[in-house]
Amino acid sequence: MKNWRRYEILLPTEFNDGRAVPKALLAETILELEIRFGAVSSETQVIHGRWRSQGKTFRDDLIRVYVDVEQSEEVRIFFTGFKQRLKGRFQQYDKSGSSATR
Repeated sequence: MKNWRRYEILLPTEFNDGRAVPKALLAETILELEIRFGAVSSETQVIHGRWRSQGKTFRDDLIRVYVDVEQSEEVRIFFTGFKQRLKGRFQQYDKSGSSATR
């Protein structure tokens, strides 16, 4: 029996400065996961998030993307790097409040 794990990613529909994320950028991200793992799922329902950093409150509208994959060290390493690439791609702040670069 294989050991499976679900990786969920919340993608913003707006950059931190309020500009809309181009749909092509969302599609590129979903396609990248489909190519890598052979399947990907996404939800179009908007998820509303709030978070604080350095005394400032941020609000996010997000979509959920997820993949179910066989658990392995290779997959874990992929998603660790993928998270960093997505922070740059979507120009997201990290918890310290500094902006990620692409």
